[in-house]
Amino acid sequence: MSHSTTLYRARRIITMDAAQPSATHVAVAGGRIVAVGGAELEREYGSADPLFAEAVLTPGFVEGHAHSMEGMIWKLPYVGFHDRIHPDGHLVEGCASVDALVRRLRRLERDLEQRDETLFAWGYDPIYFQDKPMRRDLDAVSESRPVVLFHSNLHLITANSVALQRAGIHRGNVIDGVYVDQDGEPNGELAEFAAVFPVLRAVGDPIFHAQDDPEGLRRFGKSCLRAGITTTADLYNSLDAPVVDMFTAVTAEEDFPARIVPALSTLNLSAEQVRARVAELPDYNHEKLYFGAVKIITDGSIQGYSARVRRPYINGVENGVWCDAPSRLQDMMRALHAADIKLHIHVNGDQASELTLQAFAEAIAESGPRRRHVLQHAQMMDARQLQHAAELGLINLFANHTYYWGDQHRDATVGPHLAPRMNAARTALDAGLEIAIHCDAPVTPMGPLFTAWCAVNRRTASGREHGLQECITPFEALRAVTLGPAISLDLDDCIGSVAPGKLADFTALDDDPLRVAPADIRDIGVLGTVLGGRWQGGQ
Repeated sequence: MSHSTTLYRARRIITMDAAQPSATHVAVAGGRIVAVGGAELEREYGSADPLFAEAVLTPGFVEGHAHSMEGMIWKLPYVGFHDRIHPDGHLVEGCASVDALVRRLRRLERDLEQRDETLFAWGYDPIYFQDKPMRRDLDAVSESRPVVLFHSNLHLITANSVALQRAGIHRGNVIDGVYVDQDGEPNGELAEFAAVFPVLRAVGDPIFHAQDDPEGLRRFGKSCLRAGITTTADLYNSLDAPVVDMFTAVTAEEDFPARIVPALSTLNLSAEQVRARVAELPDYNHEKLYFGAVKIITDGSIQGYSARVRRPYINGVENGVWCDAPSRLQDMMRALHAADIKLHIHVNGDQASELTLQAFAEAIAESGPRRRHVLQHAQMMDARQLQHAAELGLINLFANHTYYWGDQHRDATVGPHLAPRMNAARTALDAGLEIAIHCDAPVTPMGPLFTAWCAVNRRTASGREHGLQECITPFEALRAVTLGPAISLDLDDCIGSVAPGKLADFTALDDDPLRVAPADIRDIGVLGTVLGGRWQGGQ
């Protein structure tokens, strides 16, 4: 089949292709790039379409670590500390004090129609409050219905007494991950799946086991488009049959604006079950859906004090929670590596990173090199670990943490010595690692330009400079939201740079991220995206 060719010209095209780093014209046919260059292309392809004449084009942004829950979770009310933009575009104000949080919860509770309905809300982050709300504060919202807050990190929840009672959690039944007060009573805070899921099974689970939500997936697509993202990972999914069917149908819709790379969660599965499921899933792949990857979660959240660290947190909390037994985690990694299955491994704490690096070294020794796996977050890896990672895999750093929790990491979690070297992008690059940087939506908002700004400037929400020795250049940051994550997703043969033969995926910006002042990168406007040669517009 022949395809007509469209030639676009732009103020500038940043290609991320070493053979031709910059251009002004790109020719597109059949959804792919056929030529990249300057005005000379008009002699071959005719006059250029001026749609992007005033814009700067980059490769379509690639979000290498996000979750489709970014769209699905908005069916719940937001009660986070920071203001957030809803996928539909309107501002939702944050709750900047405990009083504001409780007032919002009481209003929400009054609006519930069914007397026994659970009140859920999301985005809560107790580390911002000196006296963080606990079970008794939520009891003040309701003593007759369950009240459950999902923390912004999605590794913890806080529940009221009704919710705990229904889950059978009490002083005599305190399992790992259930935090207690000075009297030994559960204080309402629960960390990681072994503690969280019993509560959700008792009072309802609106997100983790409710992912066959087509409207939520469409909202996720809207968030991608608004941020200029043309390809995104979905790095935690049960991928059971209804979810797979829904993903297949919704992403195939003509106006769905992004490609998605879901990863199968290993939670509650054996290695053999994972292998069998991964073998089936690629049958559903199409041009906007890429199954085949797997997600392993080793530890929890640093700001939730559940990440596995090598020394106690500075407030005296011990060194976190394993999401599974270390021996089982290592066995899973070795078995799936031997099967040549792509792995994305959640590691926040340096102890979790050490376990993972050791597992990969053993896996390679046992079964030889396979595809390279990705350490996701890798926030506390030191120089030695990063050097080791350069030999074994890739990393995707959580750059946004510097802004959202840099102050808290310095003052409340790991302390002033370790916090400034978190998300060590400069050290990683100097070690020879290919890196990506990410937002982990819905933990933080989707926005690759903001993520790039975080990695370039390393400023906290209070304006404090935070580990400037780990700053990277604007070009390195732009690569880390385009070609870097494309490599991490094993899609760099078709996305991540503007080069002949690749998919015609572009992000159109109103200014040049390599020529504005570094402090202004986050303020550049996204005009819209092109996906497979089709203009998506902006929202």
